[in-house]
Amino acid sequence: MSKTILITGASSGFGRDTAETLFRAGHTVYASMRNAQGKNREAAEALRKLGIKTVELDVSDDASVEAGVNKVLAEAGKIDVLVNNAGIASVGVTEAFTAEQAKVIFDTNVIGLLRVTRAVLPSMRQKRDGLIINIGSVLGRVTFPFLGIYGASKFAVEALTDSFRYEVSQLGVEVVEVQPSGYPTNFFASIQTPAGTEVTKSYGEVGQIPDAMFKSFMSRFEGKDAPNPHDVAEAIAKLVGQSKGSRATRTVVGAPAFGSDKANEDIAPVQAKVVEALGLSHLEKIA
Repeated sequence: MSKTILITGASSGFGRDTAETLFRAGHTVYASMRNAQGKNREAAEALRKLGIKTVELDVSDDASVEAGVNKVLAEAGKIDVLVNNAGIASVGVTEAFTAEQAKVIFDTNVIGLLRVTRAVLPSMRQKRDGLIINIGSVLGRVTFPFLGIYGASKFAVEALTDSFRYEVSQLGVEVVEVQPSGYPTNFFASIQTPAGTEVTKSYGEVGQIPDAMFKSFMSRFEGKDAPNPHDVAEAIAKLVGQSKGSRATRTVVGAPAFGSDKANEDIAPVQAKVVEALGLSHLEKIA
């Protein structure tokens, strides 16, 4: 069955590939992005040529989110699926990041997800149907040194995913998460690095590790055995195609998973016991 799908951060990377994949599967896709008339104009035009609709939407701006979601609802009358994909990465000595830099990362990866979800949920609740897919990361389950701020934002996505999942389950809305491992996308081209270069230098050899890690990742991504980013789009398309109530709460995509799949398995029964202790086990099942 064809669905109306809104994807954030769809100018490139996972978002763009997902938009094209879901469109080819027969869905009506709204690929949202910021600066659709500016730096992302070529991407927007390319998507429109394929038949994919585009929407100006900056997840870090309240008014932009409201306007973008309202435009989709006005045109399509509904949003069946929301894919919260927009995000920015960071790598470096955590102490060397300024508070302002951290705010920017959290404003996109966490508050941005919250903004868009809040804008879309009323229409889903009204028709008592909908699917929200949050793009997390294996770094929302395990921690890499020097990716602390990005990882913290993705740990926050884990909490938001579960909280929303429980709170809207009896209102007909399903909330799930995809947790990608590392993939070669332009996500890394715009990676945030610390402003406090002197702080990084003061760490000596330890301060040089982030650059070495980044180069190691990039060399792996450029090799013949590089992981295929399309895996993520396929995982999202599979979730969209499944029936309500049959979807996995979390889907790890890519290898190595760095134990995040094991963490998911171990945490699930603990989390179930938490809601049971609260007398809220009925929220585990989608209505």
